[in-house]
Amino acid sequence: MSENNEMIINFGPQHPSTHGVLRVIVKLDGEIVREAEPIMGYLHRAQEKIAENRTYLQYLPLTDRLDYVSSMINNHAYSLAIEELLGIEVPRRAEFIRVIMDEFQRFASHCLWMAAFGLDIGAITPLFYSFREREYVMDLFESVCGARLTYSYIVPGGVRYDLPDDFVKNAKKAIELIKPKIDEYEDLLEGGGVFLMRTQGIGVIKPEDAINLGITGPILRGCGVETDLRKTEPYSVYDEIDFKIHTENTCDVFSTYKVRINEMRESMNILEQALDMLPEKGEITANLPRILKPPAGEAYGTVESPRGVLGFYVVSDGSEKPYRVRIQSPTFINISAIPFLVKDKLIADFVAIMGTIDVVMGEADK
Repeated sequence: MSENNEMIINFGPQHPSTHGVLRVIVKLDGEIVREAEPIMGYLHRAQEKIAENRTYLQYLPLTDRLDYVSSMINNHAYSLAIEELLGIEVPRRAEFIRVIMDEFQRFASHCLWMAAFGLDIGAITPLFYSFREREYVMDLFESVCGARLTYSYIVPGGVRYDLPDDFVKNAKKAIELIKPKIDEYEDLLEGGGVFLMRTQGIGVIKPEDAINLGITGPILRGCGVETDLRKTEPYSVYDEIDFKIHTENTCDVFSTYKVRINEMRESMNILEQALDMLPEKGEITANLPRILKPPAGEAYGTVESPRGVLGFYVVSDGSEKPYRVRIQSPTFINISAIPFLVKDKLIADFVAIMGTIDVVMGEADK
């Protein structure tokens, strides 16, 4: 403790408190946060350097381990970069399958966020509610590729396996069960005054400040900025599907929560359309050699992940291994804004602000 009664403490890196091994050095004046310095790197696994020492396809399973609650979307972003290098076209059936997997993954990721965020601010019931519906998605993923967390399913050129015969029927049944439960989440959380007190007017950030800090994803849309790569820079077949970008204008923790809740609903809307538009027959992958050797060049594959803009920058020198791989991590960027977001806020509000960032440290540390 310093002479002016300021205290420096460590927030984390215990996993339950920071949803991963994130450490924040916090300077407190009583219960007021005067300074906060995020320290990352405790989960660093040299992913980018490993990618440069493996073939293009050997590295794909490691993209699952970045944002490990959004593995399908990681696979998609990396595959887009490789496909750009190779100059190949993905079969139409595979493109719709990719969108279906992405949106089920987005919903499952938001469910996990809601469970953890509820615990952060003192509510345990949302965990049981959201994991109930998340299980439907895990069952569907398991039926497709045999895995429930790390999939390696979306691959350069398309997808690894075709859908089981009963997948569309089971997916529509899951959507029918999930849709009314999203209303239940809202009633559960917003029906209690404690949740509203812990989120409304907390962690307010102006849209121009969010843009200048590089913040992406639901936090940015919670500031009223209407941006989503699925709309603004559409990939796959998103440009053929009718959906909207959800924004809020209160620019606080509550607005970010509302964006994610509405994105859950919008994912169900996208899924219903994609399942109806899915070609009944067709190739699921482009005809590619077993060993990929893209011509020399560079490519950037980018998607809208549940946490924001995720990108893979890949440089080829014409060999079977990437010359360089760099990953744009939305978690890393959003964590970097913590000093601005929590300055002069109460330590209790700091916990709520941290929770709304939706931290996945595997992606941040790479």
